[in-house]
Amino acid sequence: MIRTGNITEITYFILLGFSDFPRMKAVLFFVFLVIYVTTLTWNLSLIILIRMDSHLHIPMYFFLSNLSFLDICYVTSTAPKMLSDFFQEQHTITIVGCAVQYFFFATMGLSESCLMTAMAYDRYVAICNPLLYSSVMSPTLCIGMVLGSYMAAISGSVSQQCAILQLHFCGPNVIHHFFCDMPQLLVLSCTDTFSAKLLLAIVTMIFGIINVLVILISYVYIVISIMKITTAKGRSKAFNTCASHLTAVSFFYISSSFVYLSSSSGGSSNFDRFASVFYTVMIPMLNPLIYSLRNKEIKDALKRLQKKGGYY
Repeated sequence: MIRTGNITEITYFILLGFSDFPRMKAVLFFVFLVIYVTTLTWNLSLIILIRMDSHLHIPMYFFLSNLSFLDICYVTSTAPKMLSDFFQEQHTITIVGCAVQYFFFATMGLSESCLMTAMAYDRYVAICNPLLYSSVMSPTLCIGMVLGSYMAAISGSVSQQCAILQLHFCGPNVIHHFFCDMPQLLVLSCTDTFSAKLLLAIVTMIFGIINVLVILISYVYIVISIMKITTAKGRSKAFNTCASHLTAVSFFYISSSFVYLSSSSGGSSNFDRFASVFYTVMIPMLNPLIYSLRNKEIKDALKRLQKKGGYY
């Protein structure tokens, strides 16, 4: 802490994390470590599989490999710090460190939101305009959509970062969470947070509401197209190509919306913290399973790799 005149400025925060569950410390560390390692292993394996199998070099799996890359970065923005804090008496993080952590967390989260929208458009073209799919979803467009997702997310994160750096903190300095998140920082600030809250609302509207609307509109057209298919087998096949993406989108938006709406006051109850684990740690682990378990092309790729003497 730095004292300036009669004002004491905070130079670090204390992340409460799960320190108020001392009896569960070893169990929680082991569980989160297994989840983190599993997330890295599954997502990296999926990226390698898609890269190695030429049958998977199509837009759908190009987007999926980028989603796996984002999930690795997303969980890494919070999990290592959370795990290391289990062995620290003081779970401290500097203001700069807190800002950097939130920047990467927000960038990966916003990128994933945009990428899921791109994947919804890919499914829309595949179901509603199958004859034009190859020409519409060209490599140039796919790369442009992915790069656009990253650039848009970075822009949104930088704007929030500028708002955070304008805030001053005079105490208290305890964050009742396991990572630095904007709602908790806004509550701890001793300066006016109106502009920061307004910016957060704008970013949420652009990346949350607009993306959700685009996804919903895409699926309205997809459902209409599926209902026009005459055979039950054809409808089932068309639905299965979208079911995994729709499941992943539902998990991502419902869980994150629930947590942010319940913690809009900036506080974080024990339930909120454990709920946050789902969308920050669990979803990156579940995504490879969601996209792989019922995916015949992924299973066939694994079989081809086994025949070639791979490690799968």
